[in-house]
Amino acid sequence: MDAYRPVPYRPLRPRPEESLACLRADLAVARERRSVRMFSSDPVPREAIEAAIEIAGTAPSGAHRQPWHFVAIADPVMKEQLRVQVEAEEREFYARRATPEWLEALAPLGTDFEKRHITDAPWVIVVFRRDYDPLPDGTRLKNYYMTESVGIAVGFLIQALHRAGLATLTHTPAPMTFLRELCGRPENEKPFVLMPVGYPAPDCVVPDLARKAVGEISEFL
Repeated sequence: MDAYRPVPYRPLRPRPEESLACLRADLAVARERRSVRMFSSDPVPREAIEAAIEIAGTAPSGAHRQPWHFVAIADPVMKEQLRVQVEAEEREFYARRATPEWLEALAPLGTDFEKRHITDAPWVIVVFRRDYDPLPDGTRLKNYYMTESVGIAVGFLIQALHRAGLATLTHTPAPMTFLRELCGRPENEKPFVLMPVGYPAPDCVVPDLARKAVGEISEFL
């Protein structure tokens, strides 16, 4: 086990009014973020996706295990295979698995089993949760708080993409085990979410939704 070795941390400390101005500017950008299902096929440089993933990798994680793996797919054939399998699962979901209450909750979003965004978007990022790391002697190095850690990293990724002018959608087809085989990932990893990434289509529309006010989602004691 590596010994704890602290290093200095001295970030620039802005004045309170500067912090507030920065947060208000970030809030204005964040309020514009929407989940998109209508993508342009215009290319997005690989370097942009790499930078966004690197930002996601700066997220905090339990015991600093960094229990995530990102598979970025641009290959059209692979995206087509992905869409076929996703739509098969989604047909089952809408026809048999979803409860009436669940379908009622989804109705305002206008979703169905057809997932054109998987093949339309230039990239699809599949995020995996790594439950443990295999060691050379056959034992396992356990990871901690995997779901929480990967969820935080995905949040970092979403905001990084949005601030770069790119759109995405968090999609969790159920079950998702086929994603591990399709992406060639090992048994110690479990699919967490898939995210098409690209620019919104010129005719893109999104549901007319309102977000809860800060008073509804917080309290100050």
